[in-house]
Amino acid sequence: ARSDAGSCGWLQVGLVYMFNLIVGTGALTMPKAFATAGWLVSLVLLMFLGFMSYMTTTFVVEAMAAANAQLRWKRMEKTQGLCGDDEDEDSSSGVSDSDVLLQDGYERAETRPILSVQRRGSANIFEITERVEMGQMASMFFNKVGVNLFYFCIIIYLYGDLAIYAAAVPVSLMQVTCSVTGNHSCSVGDSTKYNDTDKCWGPIRRIDAYRLYLAAFTLLLGPFTFFNVQKTKYLQIMTSLMRWIAFILMIILALIRISRGQAEGHPSMAQLSGIRNLFGVCVYSFMCQHSLPSLITPISKKKHVNKLVLLDYILILAFYSLLSFTAIYCFRNDTLMDMYTLNFTNCEIISVAFIRYFLGLFPVFTISTNFPIIAVTLRNNWKTLFHREGGTYPWLVDRIVFPAITLIPPVLVAFCTHDLESLVGITGAYAGNGIQYLIPAFLAYCSRKDTQLVFGSGTVNKHLSPFRHSFWIVFVLIWGFSCFVFVTANIVLSESKL
Repeated sequence: ARSDAGSCGWLQVGLVYMFNLIVGTGALTMPKAFATAGWLVSLVLLMFLGFMSYMTTTFVVEAMAAANAQLRWKRMEKTQGLCGDDEDEDSSSGVSDSDVLLQDGYERAETRPILSVQRRGSANIFEITERVEMGQMASMFFNKVGVNLFYFCIIIYLYGDLAIYAAAVPVSLMQVTCSVTGNHSCSVGDSTKYNDTDKCWGPIRRIDAYRLYLAAFTLLLGPFTFFNVQKTKYLQIMTSLMRWIAFILMIILALIRISRGQAEGHPSMAQLSGIRNLFGVCVYSFMCQHSLPSLITPISKKKHVNKLVLLDYILILAFYSLLSFTAIYCFRNDTLMDMYTLNFTNCEIISVAFIRYFLGLFPVFTISTNFPIIAVTLRNNWKTLFHREGGTYPWLVDRIVFPAITLIPPVLVAFCTHDLESLVGITGAYAGNGIQYLIPAFLAYCSRKDTQLVFGSGTVNKHLSPFRHSFWIVFVLIWGFSCFVFVTANIVLSESKL
């Protein structure tokens, strides 16, 4: 383990990090989704999807431990000269290491005594000390088709992320600055329902203002896609602090308004037509599986990591419920905005101008800091997907083509629509479904199979998921594929009615 691992070693720190990782932009679209689907349906689905997300999180932790064990075992084999003539080939690259590791494992599992293998597969060999990203785990445990499908899923998810970010910032700026009355600070959250064709400033329509802001956003932050960007510690602290101030302010302001008898919300119990978007929003809002290696690895005491994750999910479930229920009872369904912060930019809700502008512009500050980081991550995934052993890209392809195919599609999507609830819903329902359910389930299945082949049938992974029975993997896979079918059928039927 790294010498600085102890700095993040306390479970309490890990709990806070995971909480901050999961609770993000998706939570701001949840109140509208709750109102659309009905409070009872929303609560039941939120609890069920939280449970499913927790289960697949334990699958990823188990796969991380299996990957660490196989990498450690291979190094032990090299050190003791058991790799034979393959040793020179193994050291050629990090990616081929994983492939050769599995091939060697299959062969030795048949030829070497089981007791000898099991002795190497002691509990300590499954300790998670090395960060193994999901892409590397996919390369170790999946075949070529599976690896390509994994990267395709990750890329689609990141595209959805960028489209949501590219739309959320201009929408917030448009809502805060546009007003038919000219009173900019009180333009949102009142009883007036604005259309995109309504005037913003003089002859400029609201949709024109949105596209102008989108163009400015692209010109300011788009160039970062062409360079390497890293999130600094101070930037993380600043955005996390702003996020928590904003969330707490919204909950308190809604509770004050309800306690004073000014609440206008009368939510229904169930509206099946809203389940599609609610499902996508909930999946998107529980997303953390792809970031678990960076989060779990530095924690020094991993004995109770599954309990830590469970506690986190319970706290997040309570937080989402509190945020959404205060919202749907405080505001009428037809006045709830896609971006919940915009409901608090009305003078009747809060008289302090600074708080109105802070909440209204909150997504602008936090999303703008994340956009370049997500863009660079997507660009690097494209490079990895097309990477060929020993090959390098021409300067034009590396510095122009990859950044361009990263930046242009999400900006075009944001140009065509700023329906944030639908963008979040579709991203969560499709790519999010794959990352949160299907990929972890396949990782758990394949890592268990490979562990038995390499270490013998009696070896037990110390980080084995509490949902160790194969029934749970089958259940998750059936659920994931069923969700694909349900969401697609729902979209087709909705479009045919139109």
